[in-house]
Amino acid sequence: MPHLIDTHVHLTSSRFQGDLDRVLARAHAAGVGTMINVGVDERDSAEAVAQSERFPKVWAAVGVHPHCAAEVSPRYLENLTALAKNRRVIAIGETGLDFYRDLSPRPIQERVFREQLALAAELNKPVIIHSREAHDQTLQVLREMSPPRSGVAHCFSGSGKVLDAFLELGFYISIAGPVTYPRSHQLRSLLGEIPADRLLLETDAPYLAPLPHRGKRNEPAFVKLTYERVALTLEVELEQLARQVRANAARLFWG
Repeated sequence: MPHLIDTHVHLTSSRFQGDLDRVLARAHAAGVGTMINVGVDERDSAEAVAQSERFPKVWAAVGVHPHCAAEVSPRYLENLTALAKNRRVIAIGETGLDFYRDLSPRPIQERVFREQLALAAELNKPVIIHSREAHDQTLQVLREMSPPRSGVAHCFSGSGKVLDAFLELGFYISIAGPVTYPRSHQLRSLLGEIPADRLLLETDAPYLAPLPHRGKRNEPAFVKLTYERVALTLEVELEQLARQVRANAARLFWG
């Protein structure tokens, strides 16, 4: 069975309360040997770190999602810095811009995004980028202050032009469950444009479950379905794809 890595999951979600141990057992049974548990605000990031200490296969990223940018405390950067010093924390994020839902005012989103990019540079950690309906603005900020360890455009959904721009900045590209959806022709067509050594795969669980679980709670075990669809599209063996993604994740997050 291939050793799979889920490079983006939210195990702290309330949707996993009550059966997290069973969720992780199913992930193990599906061959998921490593998970990166991503924080979305200060409290959530602290819980992600605590879970990473509890579960050996789980690592953590700490950050503030653009939806939560307006709610940061005055000491949030100090709090993230303290959390990031834990040996189980391998990235800053997720952070970025979301102009689709606009749950935080755009100027605040950008300020908090820039501050976290500066923090990533200071701590020499990669960043996990969220960008929705804000690719031009996200890329402009990254061009101005991209951290030296680069990072990953998580749950990528942009155009070929956006893909090229992220790649030019040295970023990795992570593909999630939507690649399995019938109408995701453009996303599948771009898979061949992603250099093999820049490709990552994820669930973004509990969100964006792949087929045939679309509309239901996503979980790390389902990342295997995304691997299978990507392997089919790229016409490579599943084991080969799994090895490549593990190597890419190791280079970015642990290198």
